Amino acid sequence: MYRNRKYIVFALDHYNPLGVIRSLGEAGIACDFIAVKHRMELGTKSKYVNVCHKVASVEEGYRVLLEQYGNQGSEKPFLITCDDRTTGYLDERYDELKDKFIFFNAGEKGRITKFMDKNEILECAKRNGLKVLDSVVVARGEIPMGLEYPVITKSISPNVGGWKSDVHICHSEEELKEAFEHIAAPTVLIQKYIEKKNEYCIDGFCINHGEKMFRGISSVYNYLIPGYYSPYMTVSNFPEGEMSRSLQGMMKEIGFEGVFSAEFLIDAEDNYWFCEINFRNSTWSYASTVAGMPLPVLWAQCMLDGEISESMYKEVPSGFTAMVEPVDYAKRVKTGKITLAEWMIAFKKTNCGYYYSADDVEPWRVCVENWGELG
Repeated sequence: MYRNRKYIVFALDHYNPLGVIRSLGEAGIACDFIAVKHRMELGTKSKYVNVCHKVASVEEGYRVLLEQYGNQGSEKPFLITCDDRTTGYLDERYDELKDKFIFFNAGEKGRITKFMDKNEILECAKRNGLKVLDSVVVARGEIPMGLEYPVITKSISPNVGGWKSDVHICHSEEELKEAFEHIAAPTVLIQKYIEKKNEYCIDGFCINHGEKMFRGISSVYNYLIPGYYSPYMTVSNFPEGEMSRSLQGMMKEIGFEGVFSAEFLIDAEDNYWFCEINFRNSTWSYASTVAGMPLPVLWAQCMLDGEISESMYKEVPSGFTAMVEPVDYAKRVKTGKITLAEWMIAFKKTNCGYYYSADDVEPWRVCVENWGELG
């Protein structure tokens, strides 16, 4: 029985694992949390945490994981990750972990890490019928011939270089040369840049090494911020169709089982361009829980059952919204785009808050105390 297993969340302390902790807790499952220190404590403050291990690094957390939970016998604990660093670290230790835990994996050591490489995942998307923007991989500082500007630069891997700080939009060769002066990653993906009409984010999970995929939620942003994600979104079901079949084809090729998110750009002509897959729980996953489909819980159940039941799908109400409250406040109220009164109306009407929960208030108190830093 999936409820009787031990659940461990191992992640950078952030509102992402807070959503997982609440998803489990609201289903009657108190988890243990290996919390890697971040800007402030959030998940550690949740009432749904059973045992909390505060650690300074992923490496320290891994030692705690093996020492405290590495000998549970046949009742292998579920292990859930929420950031690329931790997911990649466990992926590289697949052989040591595969008989001890049920965790996000692709069936062999290093295979998730292989597809964290942006070029690898873009080629996989092409093979499975998704639209992909033209790109080239270069060594930092190398200017390829024949580039069509504007372009956007990205680190080839989320665990190498400056991650978001390596992202630069360049309208000329001179701007690209300037960007290279600030890029930390030794290997860089240069991709055709388009002005997006919106983004399309998908959250779901896979079992049986990608043979079966649960289509969870899709999200589009209610307003756009250049070079930044939008903290206010509208959520709906992710329907069955050509995109879902292509995405499942990718998951089957990769052999992935676990909770995932996938991201697309929508252009002015309503074309959907594949961007990336995150092979771990995403920040937006908790909206699926509020909509009646708690992805970490359903994934655990299906991993033991080997099947995905149609009864697990729930209809997301029309107009369902979700908000990263302090960031949305900073981006709209502090910049004068809307008034505090207007924001309070939106906040109260929002179906899913990623920080606020009337049933789990201590993380919200921490949020309010650190409101300026979070924005």
